[in-house]
Amino acid sequence: MELEKTGPKLNRSLVRGIEILRCFKPGTDLLGNGEIAEKTGLPPSTISRLTQTLVLSGFLEHDHQHSAYRLAPTVLSLGHAYKTGSQEIKIAEPLMRKASEKFKLNVGLAVADRLEMVYLETIRYTKNIALRNVVAGQRVPIERTSLGRAWIAHLNPDTRKQLLSQIKKQKNKNWLQIEKEIIESIESIHKKGYCVASWLPEICAISTSVQLINGQYASLNFSTPGDSNLNRVLENYSDHLLELRDKIQTEIQTLTSST
Repeated sequence: MELEKTGPKLNRSLVRGIEILRCFKPGTDLLGNGEIAEKTGLPPSTISRLTQTLVLSGFLEHDHQHSAYRLAPTVLSLGHAYKTGSQEIKIAEPLMRKASEKFKLNVGLAVADRLEMVYLETIRYTKNIALRNVVAGQRVPIERTSLGRAWIAHLNPDTRKQLLSQIKKQKNKNWLQIEKEIIESIESIHKKGYCVASWLPEICAISTSVQLINGQYASLNFSTPGDSNLNRVLENYSDHLLELRDKIQTEIQTLTSST
């Protein structure tokens, strides 16, 4: 996001404050003003003023020993409020859990945020709950995953072109191969209703799309547990994935038509 190109109705300070919060990602505990300035491209004086404001507002905590900041618990409460208040998650979660238990597969629901997909809900099939390592709120690459490619398939051509241009600027390794796979996934979504991708060793996933209450699309997927031998046959579960999509979609439409 180019912070200086904000519309006349946007509060620039608020936008910049949100950009600071976005700097904190999994694996990032503490960030100093200099690191935040580097990540956002904002002047150090602006960062200093905004981080102090975020501390006073309860969204950041200041670590005096390291002269750095970490997210405050208030941020976690916002995520909890979203999840418990989301009608789509309330509808999808029990259906996803039932499918995971029946087919012994991971089931995920995710939406796009810039160049990543964010899990709204994820049911991980495992006999040992301690092995669960993907949770709601976790992010995955939009260009490498079936979740991301299913979402890209629903973009209009101009928006899709702009997005792919942004991704290309990230200097991904093997970009030409990734771009080819994205195009193939778009064709697969339009012809079959789903796409397939494998971006981590021994893990394969198939994804389709679900339209949410706000009219935007989320991606729904099946993926194989890490110790599974289903990779070569996962596509055989495509009918079950599309059936799950239809069940979720029907309940969402029923909800919207009754309100």
